[in-house]
Amino acid sequence: MRHNLTERGSGMARQDTIGTTATTVAIDADGVTRVIYHSTCVVAIYPPNKDGDRLVALDSGGWRTATTKLRMNQASNQFGLGFRVFQKAGEWFVEDGSRLWDFIDKLTIFV
Repeated sequence: MRHNLTERGSGMARQDTIGTTATTVAIDADGVTRVIYHSTCVVAIYPPNKDGDRLVALDSGGWRTATTKLRMNQASNQFGLGFRVFQKAGEWFVEDGSRLWDFIDKLTIFV
């Protein structure tokens, strides 16, 4: 059976915007934007410093799932942060085009 992809969708999650299932995006009183997946703040985006750089904190909360990684990448794309989280041989990594980090919970990077 053939499906018309324009009517039924491709089955792939969008990468350019943050998904809505079990996900909340909130801005607190200090201007920190938080992407919360279930009960874990998977991405925290702090306001720019005097040089215009933004501190970003990443945290899986111990849930290293495909959807956790997807939410992180969707946040990066939606807010123009320039990083991506990926997995290779079972290990998670973060890169921003010129730098590469081993992923650890509560990893902070400047973007």
